[in-house]
Amino acid sequence: MLVHTEMKQTEKHTFFEFFAGGGMARAGLGEQWECLFANDFDRKKAVSYQANWGGDELIADDIRNIAPEEMPGVADLVWGSFPCQDLSLAGGGAGLKGNRSGTFWPFIHHMQALADEGRKPRIICLENVLGTLTSHKGGDFVSICEALSKLGYRFGAFVADASLFIPQSRPRLFFVAIDDAIDLPPEVNDDGPQAPWHTRALHKAYDRLPEDLQSNWLWWNMPSPAKRNLNFIDIIEEEPTSTKWHSKAQTTELLSMMSEVNLAKVETAKAAGIPMVGGIYKRTRYEHGIKVQRAEIRFDNVAGCLRTPAGGSSRQLIMLIEGDRIRSRLISTRETARLMGLPDSYILPKAYNEAYHLTGDGVAVPIVRYIAKNIFEPVLQHSAAVMDESEFA
Repeated sequence: MLVHTEMKQTEKHTFFEFFAGGGMARAGLGEQWECLFANDFDRKKAVSYQANWGGDELIADDIRNIAPEEMPGVADLVWGSFPCQDLSLAGGGAGLKGNRSGTFWPFIHHMQALADEGRKPRIICLENVLGTLTSHKGGDFVSICEALSKLGYRFGAFVADASLFIPQSRPRLFFVAIDDAIDLPPEVNDDGPQAPWHTRALHKAYDRLPEDLQSNWLWWNMPSPAKRNLNFIDIIEEEPTSTKWHSKAQTTELLSMMSEVNLAKVETAKAAGIPMVGGIYKRTRYEHGIKVQRAEIRFDNVAGCLRTPAGGSSRQLIMLIEGDRIRSRLISTRETARLMGLPDSYILPKAYNEAYHLTGDGVAVPIVRYIAKNIFEPVLQHSAAVMDESEFA
């Protein structure tokens, strides 16, 4: 009996990683998890995935072209950070009917195919932007819950902001669905919403669910994380290789694009007596009916949310203030990786926009680890213990 238990404890959990990007979910899950299969349609991201993880698990192709026989074995977990563009508040509003976010449906088709073959994953985790809560007046949220329910899963959702763990403002919505044949350990599920995971917007989305879907809902319970001890200033490179510091004239021009409110933030930072770093995005504002491009800065120890660089205005800049000395530049690609919780050993593309796109499209690594530690692993360990009891009863 003792030998059997020790063997169970040393076995790795298995997972599939859809919409894998650079493998950030894999990085978060850690060495106690074994990747059996990964997929992403972006061949440039696939190069980075291969450079960092090796192996032959990744298939670089459209999810619609993947066949069940290309997904080997049985996955304890299937992770899917499906594209956000059509669900984003800045997107066109196509939602799950869009060409990109609509890849949710072939993903669900694959989950059904696995179940039909007797290879139903025990856990499915989906990650996307907060716009998922309100897209199509909440209809897309209902559709996701309905799809998971039809597959035979109980499910719940929560909001986790990367700023709880790393110095980046990046709130995201996570669905965690569990095979309804699995008994849950009592500590992972609560009777109702809990801070900071269940926001008012999420509760409103839950209230819009039909009764049959609410009956399958789980209020996932995770402890509040310890206070973050890493600030934006701590990840800044003095001599970055992917970008360079602006000239004094360029920094002056950037300051000239700031409103009085933002210039006041700079003056406050100058008087702080310690080095201060602020994240800057250029945004178009209307002032007196005229379009004006403004540089907007924040000094709250966190960076703004990294976004994929569709153009120069979407790339985040930084301003480093040390008393009267002010310097500015584009955020470096290594800094963006650090803001996603990736180690400096992670291999980034050499091209700036490719690296920024890779990191800006990813999932924050520490959040994945936290969910795994507090939900995935307790659920799987409890399930294995229940199976052991029945086996040796």
